[in-house]
Amino acid sequence: MSLFVLAQDAAPNPTGGISQTLIMIGIALVFFYFILWRPEQKRRKAADAMRSSLKKGDKVTAMGIVGKVERIQDHTVVLKMIDGALIEVLKAAITDVQSSKED
Repeated sequence: MSLFVLAQDAAPNPTGGISQTLIMIGIALVFFYFILWRPEQKRRKAADAMRSSLKKGDKVTAMGIVGKVERIQDHTVVLKMIDGALIEVLKAAITDVQSSKED
């Protein structure tokens, strides 16, 4: 028997077509949207709202450093440390805010 005949017999017939592939890609995109992208957007909005509501006297954590807000600028915040030292950090680095009312 010829090798060509054996190769023809072994090849399966394609089924489904492009529509089945497009449906699977669509399902994967919907899955990624609801599992990955949407929760990340919610977290980012909550973090932006937290940073925009900063006020003088709030106790914040930035990169593991804890201090009280002394001054707020456009993209940075000046923090007062426990020993009176002042450090300037980016607003984006602030991860936790405890309002001055909680003290």
